[in-house]
Amino acid sequence: MARLSPDPTTDFEAARAAVRAELGGPDAAFDARLQESLPVLHDLFRQLYGEREDGREALAAVVASAAASWRDRPDDLKALDRRRTADPEWYLSERMLGGVCYVDRYAGSLRGIRDRIPYFRELGLTYLHLMPLFASPEGNNDGGYAVSSYRAVDEKLGTMDDLAELAADLREAGISLVVDFIFNHTSNEHEWARKAVAGEPGYEDFYLIFPDRTMPDRYEETVREIFPDDHPGAFVQLDDGRWIWATFYHFQWDLNYANPAVFRAMAGEMLFLANQGVEVLRMDAVAFIWKRLGTTCESLPEAHLLLRAFNQVLSLGAPSVLFKSEAIVHPDEVITYISTDECQLSYNPLQMALGWEALATRDGRLLQKALDERHALPAGTAWVNYVRSHDDIGWTFADEDAAALGIDGYSHRRFLNDFYVGRFPGTFSRGVPFQENPKTGDARVTGTTASLAGVEAGDPGGEDRVILAHALALSTGGIPLLYLGDELGQLNDYGYRDDPAHAGDSRWVHRPAADSAAFAARHDPSTVAGRIHSRLTKLIHTRQRTPEFADIPLTPFHTSHPSVVGFQRIGGGVVLVLANVGDDAVVVEADTLSGFRADTTDVVTGEGVDLSGGLELPAHGFRWLRVRPV
Repeated sequence: MARLSPDPTTDFEAARAAVRAELGGPDAAFDARLQESLPVLHDLFRQLYGEREDGREALAAVVASAAASWRDRPDDLKALDRRRTADPEWYLSERMLGGVCYVDRYAGSLRGIRDRIPYFRELGLTYLHLMPLFASPEGNNDGGYAVSSYRAVDEKLGTMDDLAELAADLREAGISLVVDFIFNHTSNEHEWARKAVAGEPGYEDFYLIFPDRTMPDRYEETVREIFPDDHPGAFVQLDDGRWIWATFYHFQWDLNYANPAVFRAMAGEMLFLANQGVEVLRMDAVAFIWKRLGTTCESLPEAHLLLRAFNQVLSLGAPSVLFKSEAIVHPDEVITYISTDECQLSYNPLQMALGWEALATRDGRLLQKALDERHALPAGTAWVNYVRSHDDIGWTFADEDAAALGIDGYSHRRFLNDFYVGRFPGTFSRGVPFQENPKTGDARVTGTTASLAGVEAGDPGGEDRVILAHALALSTGGIPLLYLGDELGQLNDYGYRDDPAHAGDSRWVHRPAADSAAFAARHDPSTVAGRIHSRLTKLIHTRQRTPEFADIPLTPFHTSHPSVVGFQRIGGGVVLVLANVGDDAVVVEADTLSGFRADTTDVVTGEGVDLSGGLELPAHGFRWLRVRPV
């Protein structure tokens, strides 16, 4: 086999020959993209695989796969590619709104999701993330994150044809389909996994398998233990006595991206999904995808090279598809994955965690500091701002930020865990702990928004906290993301404890089945569901007609009240956002507001507001004000 050459000419010719063989003739659009992307992809392959003799063949095969995918790409998706290329920042609009759900728990099947499209349009969704829906092992499969085939839908949900039809219907309704691309690992039942364990040529190097504990012990000197309830360390033992890398659950085996054949294989799966109509791929566990002895094996430079290389492949075969980063790590690491050539979108775990921190402490200063100093992103990228997700809440704030406010990070995390799982006196929360580690004291929290915010406990501020938390997500730019059911105030579902497949994973407490009664009552103001739905949808529709809420930088706005979080959104006009996370009303003084004209307008109600005497914010209250500087 030939190595990638420092002089790319020969490698380029091999790749172009592979393209011509696939396309069967010239294609001006693909040729233009190839001319731009091939030098970049070649350089990335050299950095990743320069020492492997099969790198050149892998590069040619990947480019040929992209060409074949483009050849087979449906015409309506090619039309989407052209529209998105002409409007590359389409996802930065104030009209963006995301929703996320499990197919089976929300609608039974993919066909059931299609039946919900009218409601999605009523709600204002433009982005729908369907949680893992691929074939996976029976029983515990980490909520579908143990993938047995990227080309087969879980038969209980439907078929791949159903998924493609749903994607087309969503696209016609103005809603982009988002799915998880679980590319750090596969299930132990995946065809590649079975062949690797059997030693089949071409697959033995797809995973990291060692004959004894020598290398695993050396790696585990520096890597983190992620799921201690499932297995210690980062390796599990195979039936034949060998050890295989499994960062997460024992049935999820990490892929070996140091092997270019793995990149080639996963690029093919990615292109296949793009041609089913998937518009955004949620790149799962991005921080873990490269391993190097003597490191934490998290956020290594090669992880970024891999993302850039995958982006180049998609730019050839499906140029409208975006990546969304899932990196629940230190804020300084999260930001490194966000760029137009890596992940154009990213979850915003810091804002999510600090929103809950602020509600527990009744102190907005740590959240304010994050918005002031850690919210800005590179041009052309956006946060996905969420109140909670399918996953647990980890307290990923920066200890140095906490220390600047006199807060010890370790003890503060312990307090937050105790508060949100009901162990702290006077707490309003009814969360459940997840993966408590007795050796380190580490733990995370699970629970629906309503249960975490106090609705389940009957706290009088519960509904207001639900609305306030979403108001922050809706007003900070990017794409606000609703966990569907939260707009109806759904509570924890403790029935997971009676299901053997779910009993060991407390995250199922906040993945309840859709509540048909709550849905039917969504317009009834005498119900919790009706009140939350009415208030939240009013905010959604307000956001969508407020251009200042497009993805533009925040401008900080500080008050004298620790419980008040403030910022300005400056676009064609200025919208001032003030949010009180405390349990008591406060008055923002007239002097603080003196930089604005006294007569202003509340963009939610449309009513005039006089700032000359200051502004009262009720407990757990907020205002979106269209202000005019003096």
